[in-house]
Amino acid sequence: MEEVFRGMWVVAYRELLRFVQERSRIFSSFAMPLLFLVIFGAGFSRLIGSMTLGVNFIQFMYPGIIAMTVLTSSVMSGLSVVWDREFGFLKEILVAPIGRSGIVLGKAVGSAVVAVMQGAVMLALAPILGVSLTPMMVGKLIPMLIVISLSLSGLGLLIASRMRSQQGFGMIIQLIIFPLIFLSGVFFPVNNVPSWLAGISKVNPLTYGVNAIRQLFLSNEIAAAGGATGQGYAFSLTVFGHTMTMLENILVVLVFGIALLSIAAWVFGKQE
Repeated sequence: MEEVFRGMWVVAYRELLRFVQERSRIFSSFAMPLLFLVIFGAGFSRLIGSMTLGVNFIQFMYPGIIAMTVLTSSVMSGLSVVWDREFGFLKEILVAPIGRSGIVLGKAVGSAVVAVMQGAVMLALAPILGVSLTPMMVGKLIPMLIVISLSLSGLGLLIASRMRSQQGFGMIIQLIIFPLIFLSGVFFPVNNVPSWLAGISKVNPLTYGVNAIRQLFLSNEIAAAGGATGQGYAFSLTVFGHTMTMLENILVVLVFGIALLSIAAWVFGKQE
């Protein structure tokens, strides 16, 4: 157990140092979410109008954009594994006296810290977009982002455990990220799509993360506009006729995360 925690700390600290030193990565991590927010928000806000009482399209998208920022940073955590393998550093880590599961957890924890920092920066846009934000909401949001990031990091690490080149990893990740984003309800309520599409969306872990964050933000927006409490769940995810609560959404993400990280650690343990 000591080896696991020692490895986790060392690897996580290295991941944070690499992120701070790569300014281009800091900039690029915000580029795609901001582009989606500006282009889709400006393009569809007038066309769609108000989604429900007190919520316009940009406000509807905003929680999903935060989740998208976390997704991008988390899944790309696997890139460092591929980079280390290409340049031979991974072998040095594997022969070090630290547990291999600690290496996977360290990558995930380092990615989670980075993702939470990026998500926190996106909160600065809330006043500009007319989204109410309170210290209590921030206090609830941070644990959500940690769980979502750790869970999605497992996906990136699982893919990276079998990749041999950064180019190959980049292509696979691009094929995965966009379906995850578009099928998570970032741009439309999952309950208002054809049943086959809703079914696919409900096996997407990001869907539950987006819904948890959206419930946190939109319930306040609707209440501020004079809506009933029940209307705060107008965009909530329904599974087998049951409307998922904020806590249930996060628990589902946590289950996905434990499964993905466990599989990634097992596969990583088979490395040479």
